[in-house]
Amino acid sequence: MAKVLCVLYDDPADGYPTAYARDDIPRIDSYPGGQTAPTPAGIDFTPGHLLGSVSGELGLRRFLEAAGHTLVVTSDKDGDGSVFDRELADADVVISQPFWPAYLTADRIARAPKLKLAITAGIGSDHVDLDAAIAHDITVAEVTYCNSISVAEHVVMMILGLVRNYLPAHQVVRDGGWNIADCVARSYDLEGMHIGTVAAGRIGLAVLRRLHPFDVQLHYTDRHRLPAEVENELGLIWHESAADMVPHCDVVTVNAPLHPETEGLFDEKLIATMKRGTYLINTARARIADRDAVDQALRSGHLAGYAGDVWYPQPAPADHPWRSMPHHGMTPHISGSSLSAQARYAAGTREILENWLAGTPIRDEYLIVDGGALAGTGAHSYSTTTPS
Repeated sequence: MAKVLCVLYDDPADGYPTAYARDDIPRIDSYPGGQTAPTPAGIDFTPGHLLGSVSGELGLRRFLEAAGHTLVVTSDKDGDGSVFDRELADADVVISQPFWPAYLTADRIARAPKLKLAITAGIGSDHVDLDAAIAHDITVAEVTYCNSISVAEHVVMMILGLVRNYLPAHQVVRDGGWNIADCVARSYDLEGMHIGTVAAGRIGLAVLRRLHPFDVQLHYTDRHRLPAEVENELGLIWHESAADMVPHCDVVTVNAPLHPETEGLFDEKLIATMKRGTYLINTARARIADRDAVDQALRSGHLAGYAGDVWYPQPAPADHPWRSMPHHGMTPHISGSSLSAQARYAAGTREILENWLAGTPIRDEYLIVDGGALAGTGAHSYSTTTPS
């Protein structure tokens, strides 16, 4: 029998919900390109309910315990003597989320001799030391595409929020004011702007498609160039590198995985090449952007705004400079954890567990590491050496 250790974020401050704003959510059976949504043998949750917090348990307890397995769920993942560290010693499976990552470092992996499977309930497995997972023959899997569109929608929202100065204007209303000049003094139209994405994979391409109707000029850079028909359809301009692209853009959005080629990419040097007044959006991973360089660029006015929902570490400390820098639109890491997305990543997590427990193959698109090597989506998206 297997021990499954699941690390999830805390329940709402006022308790686990007893009611929801909507009675249902749309059913998504497939994604752009034809990949089907998760297809587990069954689910023990209500789609649209809060599943990603401790009490939600990703809807896994009944399924696992009915088969004789052990499920341990906690939000306590950091610091000496954390529940995660105590329970990891004899865990067979670890489940974590990008929004509340349990960092599976090389040291932690070395102290988990039984660990054979690490699942990301969501997408993005950089919180796992992939080199150590390869060395210890641990399978790493994620629910690829489950929340890519969720993140793409969040990106578009943040772009519009910054460019139109939405958040400060909304605050004026909340404060009882009617200061129109103050609200519009930093408000512009998106129409006609040049917008570029660093990476045009599932999320990046979805962002481009959603921005195309705004009558903007779209740019992208990616080590895998898109087909000519897609470039022609969206009027895309391809650049060989981020350094080549960003000087041409009014808005830059980062949609790349974190690996050695992208870590620290948006540093003081690269940001200095961007037009004064550029908006930078990062819902990918925080360490792709240099923390202090972003803060300084906003304070100097070189960047007009920065928005995203990724931080390092997560949760971010109260004194993190991105909480207090001017003209930002930061949120906690929520872009891929809408209630709609949770139904898909919970179902995908169960599908992966069903396959692994039965000894049947896990979908290739879900695999990051398998058989002692990068595999599936991991072979396409990651380098052989990743930051821990």
